[in-house]
Amino acid sequence: MKIDYNAPVVLTYTIVCCIVLLVNQLLGGAITYFVSVGPSMNIFNILDYPRLVTHVIGHANWEHLIGNFTFILLLGPILEEKYSSGSLLKMILFTALVTGLLNILLFGNGLLGASGIVFMMILLSSIVNVKAGHIPLTFILVVILFLGKEITNSLRPDNISQFAHILGGICGGVFGFYKGKVKNQKNISHKKSHLY
Repeated sequence: MKIDYNAPVVLTYTIVCCIVLLVNQLLGGAITYFVSVGPSMNIFNILDYPRLVTHVIGHANWEHLIGNFTFILLLGPILEEKYSSGSLLKMILFTALVTGLLNILLFGNGLLGASGIVFMMILLSSIVNVKAGHIPLTFILVVILFLGKEITNSLRPDNISQFAHILGGICGGVFGFYKGKVKNQKNISHKKSHLY
């Protein structure tokens, strides 16, 4: 038996985040600036632009990283197999960019970690088998349980960005319904082509 690198995007993402956290700890937090989004952005500083995406590879500590990657390693391979490595990578990058940009525009706090990606994957996995004209009950329950909890938590002061969780979940829901719609249109086109 050999070990299979079965989900290249998810596994590479996990390894990169572990290396970044280890290096950051060894350097006493010296690279935190590069793997987090601040409360504001200097449009004249070229280093601020990559941070809009790289904030999803930085973590405060091992507990933070393990909490996120427990979900990512559980859900990610299923999603990567379903949607392809390239599609999942685009979803991760888009979610990172949107959460980074909106955090700067709407909030006065920093952003660090893969929590938005976790919630994107949670919502996306709840609608893996969406059919045209249907909303899965699992999707509704996940929205109520996970996003409802985040909305409630946002009313309490803490150092957690519930906004990133909520926005990541919204991205996952949009991706799932969009991918389901594209798949259904391809199936309809395929069936019509067999009729002629």
